[in-house]
Order: sequence, then C-alpha cells, then structure tokens
Amino acid sequence: MPKALANYIGLVFFFWSNEFSGENLEPMHIHISRGKQEKNSTKIWIKADGSLELVNNNSKLSNSELSSAMEYIKLNKNDIIAKWYSHFGDK
Repeated sequence: MPKALANYIGLVFFFWSNEFSGENLEPMHIHISRGKQEKNSTKIWIKADGSLELVNNNSKLSNSELSSAMEYIKLNKNDIIAKWYSHFGDK
C-alpha cells in the first residue's frame, strides 16, 4: 500500500498494490482515509483529461474534508501520476 502523497488534514492518500493487475484494470486512482490506510476508503479517479471523479466515499469524509482532499489532489496531481507509473508501470 504505497503512499501517494504526504498526510494532509489528518487524511492519508494511497494506492492498493493489488488493484492494477489481471482483470482489475481500473483507471488511475487514489484512495483516501482518516488517520491510516483502511479497506473502506474513499476512491478518486484521475481521468485522462486531468479531471477528478469521486467514485465512492466509503470512508465517509465530510463535505469539507472531501473538498479539501480534492483540492489537495488537484494541486499534487503530477506527483500522484508519477508515483502511479513508478509503482504500477505503464499498464
């Protein structure tokens, strides 16, 4: 479970290592949860055009937390993309 970004406002930003293999070829995305990496995390897709899409809010972030997290992801999108390709390659 590599970290994708530094912790921010008590939230952690990470990838699941097993999510980009075999039949499970989802678009590039990042997970968010409070305090530590959790199975029930919020998932955000980073789409090819650079936009973000909330897939689910399983960690039940408040609207304020979600808004701040989305802005943080936007500001650090290039770092996330670089870490994604470093971890998963160009699949």
